[in-house]
Amino acid sequence: MATQVTTSNFNELVEKSGKPVLIDFWAEWCGPCLKIGPVVEELAAEYEGKVIVAKCNVDANTELATTFGIRSIPTFLLFKNGVLSDKIVGLVSKAKLIEKLNALL
Repeated sequence: MATQVTTSNFNELVEKSGKPVLIDFWAEWCGPCLKIGPVVEELAAEYEGKVIVAKCNVDANTELATTFGIRSIPTFLLFKNGVLSDKIVGLVSKAKLIEKLNALL
């Protein structure tokens, strides 16, 4: 299951993580977000122990969304060693997310 990232746990989960991190910025009212949601959960299971796969609700965490300039959702941010390394905006295929995750490993 994907980890929930919030403003309060971001530092611990992302910046101090020894693993790559994928964060899905989403909202309950976003159709494309709901469509990609099950794929994000699949990735969380498939990459368990290798990558932290997380979700961030933009409505509940506006400060994080603002910090990273999230203007469209879904937006995926990829971090390596606590540093932002890639950004994907919009609905993408599972294969594209896998490609980006594998590049971080």
